[in-house]
Amino acid sequence: MFRRLPQQGGSQREVAEIVNRILDGKINSLGYLTLATGDATSTTLYDARISPESLILLMPSSAAAMADPVPYGAFQDTTDQAAANTTTAYAITYNTTDFSKGVSVVNNSQITFETAGVYNIQFSIQFANDDTQIQDVDVWFRKNGTDIDGSNSKFSVPNSHGGVDGHLIAALNFYVQVAANDYIQIMWATSSIQVTIEHIAAQTTPTRPATPSVIVTANKVDESSTSDVYASSIGYGQATISHFANSTADKTYRYVVLG
Repeated sequence: MFRRLPQQGGSQREVAEIVNRILDGKINSLGYLTLATGDATSTTLYDARISPESLILLMPSSAAAMADPVPYGAFQDTTDQAAANTTTAYAITYNTTDFSKGVSVVNNSQITFETAGVYNIQFSIQFANDDTQIQDVDVWFRKNGTDIDGSNSKFSVPNSHGGVDGHLIAALNFYVQVAANDYIQIMWATSSIQVTIEHIAAQTTPTRPATPSVIVTANKVDESSTSDVYASSIGYGQATISHFANSTADKTYRYVVLG
């Protein structure tokens, strides 16, 4: 498809044909690369056209490769969560995955990210208080088991009244920066064990859907994860393509070698 001129030159027709194809964008600099699996973070690209001065551009070329440009996750819990005492911090847990692509829940509480980047995490927590006094709750973030500075929020949950628990929805969003395979936990502590995180079943008159005890979402807000697939080292005839930890088959990228 891509004709080459002989070393000693070609006829005017051959030269004109090849030059016209170049002007039409038909240059012999394209190829395909499928990322290594098994949580590999790099793949070796072999191509005789590569030199240390080359520029290598990559873009997704398969459905699997297109699956992660915008990682996201949405999770909820359908149980009540309680604190055994007021001096211990508890990790909020989730038992339902609504949507997940590149973000998952591990060990019930660890929101785990396949791809590095900046993520917006948003939560909605249904607190209930059956005490006759207003009680406070703290909610904050941990990354890989360590509290994130400046991430705490304090909420005051209304007291019970007329035999009805006081209720409060605690909601906010928070940006976090993570590396591949980092995890985030949302922690809580309360001034009274009479404050719980409450799931409410579907109701009638009027009909209303169930109320999850917790809803949390996470989505990547910085550059597309396609920028996480790049040539980190280039030599003669080969290059190291660095990428997120990959365990998905058939992640194929089209590449262009320039220079």
